[in-house]
Amino acid sequence: MSSPTQEVQAPPAMPGRGTERRRPAPMKWWGWGHEGIAFSHDDKPGLRPFLEDALGIDVGRPTRAPAAFDALEIAAPELPASLRAALEAALGAQHVSTDALDRVVHGRGKSLRDLVRHRRGDLGRLPDVVVRPGAEADVEAIMRAALDADAVVIPFGGGTNISGSLEAPEHETRPVISVDLGRLDQVLSIDAASRLAVVQAGVFGPPLEAQLNERGWTLGHFPDSFSHSTLGGWIATRSSGMQSDKYGDVADLTRAVRVVTPNGVLVTRPVPSTSTGPSVREMVLGSEGRLGVITEATVQVHRLPERRTILGYLLPDWPRALAAMQALAVSEATPSVTRVSDAYETRFSLATKKTPTLLDRVTSRALATYLERRRGFDRAAMCLAFVGFEGSEAHVRAQRRLVGRIVARHGGLCVGASPGALYDQKKFDTPYIRDYLLDRGAPADVSETAAPWSALPGLYDTVMGATRGAFAELGVQGYVMCHLSHSYHAGACLYFTFAFRPSPGADALAQYDVVKSAVQQAFVDGGATLSHHHGVGTEHARWLAQDISEPGVAMLRALFGGVDPGANLNPGKIVD
Repeated sequence: MSSPTQEVQAPPAMPGRGTERRRPAPMKWWGWGHEGIAFSHDDKPGLRPFLEDALGIDVGRPTRAPAAFDALEIAAPELPASLRAALEAALGAQHVSTDALDRVVHGRGKSLRDLVRHRRGDLGRLPDVVVRPGAEADVEAIMRAALDADAVVIPFGGGTNISGSLEAPEHETRPVISVDLGRLDQVLSIDAASRLAVVQAGVFGPPLEAQLNERGWTLGHFPDSFSHSTLGGWIATRSSGMQSDKYGDVADLTRAVRVVTPNGVLVTRPVPSTSTGPSVREMVLGSEGRLGVITEATVQVHRLPERRTILGYLLPDWPRALAAMQALAVSEATPSVTRVSDAYETRFSLATKKTPTLLDRVTSRALATYLERRRGFDRAAMCLAFVGFEGSEAHVRAQRRLVGRIVARHGGLCVGASPGALYDQKKFDTPYIRDYLLDRGAPADVSETAAPWSALPGLYDTVMGATRGAFAELGVQGYVMCHLSHSYHAGACLYFTFAFRPSPGADALAQYDVVKSAVQQAFVDGGATLSHHHGVGTEHARWLAQDISEPGVAMLRALFGGVDPGANLNPGKIVD
């Protein structure tokens, strides 16, 4: 995927508590990423005809634009003087903000519903104040002040959540405090013998990796939102990264947590295993702020690999692509990345390629001829895969040989390092495309799930059929595509992306709900989970009982109610 501008990352942080340094600027209030960075079709000659064919839109004529910020109706903050005084006494007035833009930026995440409403000027229930603690003691003071005032506390990392986990309830009458953890951004220590790092929860992905890399370590966690999300946010939503095949999901990487709760600071120990009842650490993972504010975590880190490369592979069709990924998952290859797109996503990916050079065109023609005449590929069915390798030179060579043999047994072939290098370079740019499509009146969104290997072929067919059925029900032109993004011994994650052109005069969000609901219902009907790594929030909550059963939902209600009887901590998320 291509981005017209290279993002500027924050400089590496130096170790130590309480160090003040330049932090990443907040994202656009109406879209993804920073102002001045946007997706463009100008250097991608295949994209315009693709979108005209797939969605019936003319990309050369944007038809929608976000409301001007100055034209927004922003309700005045309702912050009692006593609460403001308590917050300012704890943090200093400079870290207590009622600025209008600050409140709008912190009011929602980046779900499709969040963006559409923000772009329309429908801002919902904004926080009354944004506070920025600089230490765990500050968070404790915020919690005490909030409970004394019967206020709502919503933790805020980077604001990338796409499941409705950041917005206050629409009719909330109590003061709402957004707790921005961005000042808690340091790697505090590294235990080299145990490969454990103690890290503050507000650190963004790039500065975290910079601090670890300068000491020879990596966390190895790279979600799509990496540039704009934080360690605490990853833990609060059970995030997965692009290299989870090797390093594990954030649930595997998080060995201990510190959480400020209404009853004090919850502390777990970074032991390798324990038998002390139900895991409190696991209760915090995925809790979305319902149990407290995560301030610190002990995470598993790894030495930087000697060699790292990602190769591209082509497989003849989706069934053989799935079978190849399953074979890789149970093999001795242990790749860091296993990702394969279905034919529809492969077609989209090829449409986003930049203007090719003469050598590119010659090479592409030669490859196409070889695939069709010598290998019997149907170019309309072929699937593009990426496999990542990390380790010593000898280990990577051995991995590549084994993967090559497995892919070949399933009719595929390696197409070299160039596609993998491009994927690696542009892997964090995908979310910008959603704003680009919204500018042209086309809602686009993602839904991801996980299921056992044996269920994946049928699940894929069911979801694709349900999505197209929703398009037909609405009478709209739409497109749906899928990739396998994370593999496990028992199964894998399937990640679906869909977009459509709404009916003239129709409510785009109402039509979006029909499509999104069809996808999510197909997940649970197919025995899959309602979300693999995007969390529950409010977007997925109505399917939760079908996923974890009614007793499971009752158990969560009891947990949240027992820890937070006043419903002061991010109310309404996961379960009411």
